[in-house]
Amino acid sequence: MSVASGSGDQGTTGLMYGRRVPKCHPRVEALGAVDELNTALGVARAAAQDNWLREAIRAIQLDLVRLMGELATDPADLPRYVGDGFQLVTPELTAKLDRLAAQFERPDASKGWTIPGENPAAAALEAARAICRRAERRVCALQAANELPNAQIIAFLNRLGQVLWLLARQAEAQAGGSAQ
Repeated sequence: MSVASGSGDQGTTGLMYGRRVPKCHPRVEALGAVDELNTALGVARAAAQDNWLREAIRAIQLDLVRLMGELATDPADLPRYVGDGFQLVTPELTAKLDRLAAQFERPDASKGWTIPGENPAAAALEAARAICRRAERRVCALQAANELPNAQIIAFLNRLGQVLWLLARQAEAQAGGSAQ
């Protein structure tokens, strides 16, 4: 099948299992924001100088692919999605983020505003964090429209925003920056 199929020329897009919805549907908005987040994390991974950071970002990206698959599935098709071997977002994914945060969180770390741009990796992580917060808002809108059966997705994105802030601070500190 060609990528340039023209199937979206009338303003609709396909979900998993062939359902079509308007491109402005809250599900598509949420999915698009998470896709942008994954792309921004790719930029951050490319900018990262340290292997540990590249590996941490890649692991997050793999979890986001799982999340995007769930978002790309209409709630009525979720049993089929799971039956086909795909996994849903679980508390275990969020716990992975908690463990990552615990590695870098310091009691003396500021929780205040930062000025992105200390180095390319930290700046890219800050951009990803801001996109993550937008994705979280879009997923919350999906929930408000009764279109989100799995509220764990919101918890995951919330925690991810916090982890990205911490990773940006760590990237600044490892590059000799101010970490603030």
